[in-house]
Amino acid sequence: MVKIYLSLFLLFGFLIGLKAQNTLTPKKDSVKVLDTVMVKAYLSNQPVLSVPASVSVINQKQLDLQPSSSFVSSLNSVPGVRAEERSPGSYRLSIRGSLLRSPFGIRDVKIYYDDIPLTDAGGNTYLNAIDFNSIHNMEVLKGPDGSLFGANSGGVVLISPVTHKADSNYISAGLNSGSYGLIHENTALQEHSGIYTLNLNQAYESYGGYRQNSYMQRNYLQAINRWTFNPKEEFRVLAFYSDLSYETPGGLTLAQYEADPQAARPATPTIPGAIEQKAGIYQKMTMGGAVNEYHFNDRLRNVTSIFGTYVDFTNPFITDYENRYETTFGFRSYFEWIASKQVNYKSKVNLGIEWQQTNSDINNYGNDSGIRDTAQTLDKINTNQHFFFTRYVADIYKKLHVEAALSLNFYDYEFRNVYPNDEGTYTNRSFTPQLMPRIALSYQLTNDFIWRASVSRGYSTPTTAEIRPTDHQINTNLTPEDGWNYETGFRLRNDDETMFLDASVFYYHLKNAIVPRFNADETEYYINAGNTNQPGLELYFTDWLIRQNSSSFIRGLQFNESLTLDRFTFSSDYHDAAGSYAGNQLTGVPEQVIVSSFQIKFPQNLYLFIEHNYTARIPLNDNNTAFAPHYNLLQAKAGWQHNISAKSNFEIYAGADNLLNEKYSLGDDLNAVGNRYYNAAPLRNYYIGFNVVF
Repeated sequence: MVKIYLSLFLLFGFLIGLKAQNTLTPKKDSVKVLDTVMVKAYLSNQPVLSVPASVSVINQKQLDLQPSSSFVSSLNSVPGVRAEERSPGSYRLSIRGSLLRSPFGIRDVKIYYDDIPLTDAGGNTYLNAIDFNSIHNMEVLKGPDGSLFGANSGGVVLISPVTHKADSNYISAGLNSGSYGLIHENTALQEHSGIYTLNLNQAYESYGGYRQNSYMQRNYLQAINRWTFNPKEEFRVLAFYSDLSYETPGGLTLAQYEADPQAARPATPTIPGAIEQKAGIYQKMTMGGAVNEYHFNDRLRNVTSIFGTYVDFTNPFITDYENRYETTFGFRSYFEWIASKQVNYKSKVNLGIEWQQTNSDINNYGNDSGIRDTAQTLDKINTNQHFFFTRYVADIYKKLHVEAALSLNFYDYEFRNVYPNDEGTYTNRSFTPQLMPRIALSYQLTNDFIWRASVSRGYSTPTTAEIRPTDHQINTNLTPEDGWNYETGFRLRNDDETMFLDASVFYYHLKNAIVPRFNADETEYYINAGNTNQPGLELYFTDWLIRQNSSSFIRGLQFNESLTLDRFTFSSDYHDAAGSYAGNQLTGVPEQVIVSSFQIKFPQNLYLFIEHNYTARIPLNDNNTAFAPHYNLLQAKAGWQHNISAKSNFEIYAGADNLLNEKYSLGDDLNAVGNRYYNAAPLRNYYIGFNVVF
């Protein structure tokens, strides 16, 4: 019944949108023309309409409408994507069900910062290191896409930190504060002179948190230097430093959650509580890199990046105290060759390599009320990951777009126990090199309607956190997970691109799924549990029901709809020592997510943004015996923008989140020991702030 209702609702909204095109459109000379949405995901800029892949763009204007305290709301507006924040600063991110293997952190999704991998060779990504206000846009590639980006079976996210005001000088500042002690400030400076552009960003955020033991604080600095020597060559240096700390309140049982959702995890007769152990994360990350793009001529270019990161990570946990020191270095380089132009045929070829290595010192000690105690296990793990990739693209008769891409992936790691065994040499494990192909095509049925289809292979090796989990045992038995994804869809727009519809259906069959299991003392280990079946439907629709204009009382009314419907289940062979879970719903994945929003523009540069998120119930364990109930989140933001001069402007805004005062958990602990699944999210909360640019 719910699906029927939603289908009728979408159809009704679509028809209303078409009607609005005819009845509510202002005179043509007063309508603002929209820029074509472009994506860079596949190595060069191209209109999103013709890309034969499920790719979504979150641009600067969309980011500006969302709360700036975290990435969660922005990412959750993309169909197929689920971002969670179990407590302030504690991110999890999944694309099409990849959360299954992530009790914490981000795995099975490859993330890039400009042309530099933010995901290290060990498969971990510190997305929480980055400040929301220091990025320009994000592109999300849904489904396995290792042909150009290496091992993953979830998807790829590309983050652009470069300002869109590339050739201007400016100073900007912003400040917002809100409920539960939120304070978030940011400043930026850009200096442009001749061939040189310097961009600096600084941010500070602190948040008391809704629950006990959930205080978060982050200091962030980002610098980008760019030299455009001539039309053929651009060189840029990128770096950021992030100092993040956040307390971790821990999961609650259902009874504890219902009695006091703000409480931190209490002590038991055998295990101390989160407050007593001062549970938290202290994470310092430095990243730097250089990117050079050189055009040899009109047909041949090269993009090369070199990079390095250092992470100092400390985690006093309830049962132990962990220190990690991680150093990553590598490079990525690819060539693009464009064939000679022909009347009805265009083609190009890419050829490249990406290589990186992460060296980790992972040390565990006893936790004496937040103070590091006696050494338990000290290990060194060095992970090497590299791949070669190639891609062929052809446009035939300006109608048919064909892509064929392939990568050859290599992965190995070596480990050595320093204490207690004092092993003098490293033990090496190498995985068989794997090919990851992708074949895709799109056909332009009309100028505004394009159909697409693709087949791609997913392949994901065990991460460092899975090889050496919290039980401190090196697990050499884990094998990679892999599978094939089959997908088709279409995109539709109108002539001036004020209306856009993107729909896709897919089926992903994942084999050898890597999943966590927990010991009685709550330490974790990982197994290959079996296969999953993952069919789904995703739809994104946007329409300026009243197009942007300068004469009406409503200067623009935009409607957005994001719909995710899936039926992800465990296959007949999915099991562990406790039993079989065949046919059960995939743990942690809701079967329906609907995100609807309206943006309304008024005279005097006033605006109102309203967004509603419906998320269906979520299975909390593989048995499907416990579910988090469905929830409805309503948020709103209103603001006023004033142009002080041609180059200066001022904005003041106010917003509210969870207006319906829903009691829900935004990031459940899956398959948790003692049924401690729940991490309560804030009830109704508010914020206010301003931005100024000179």
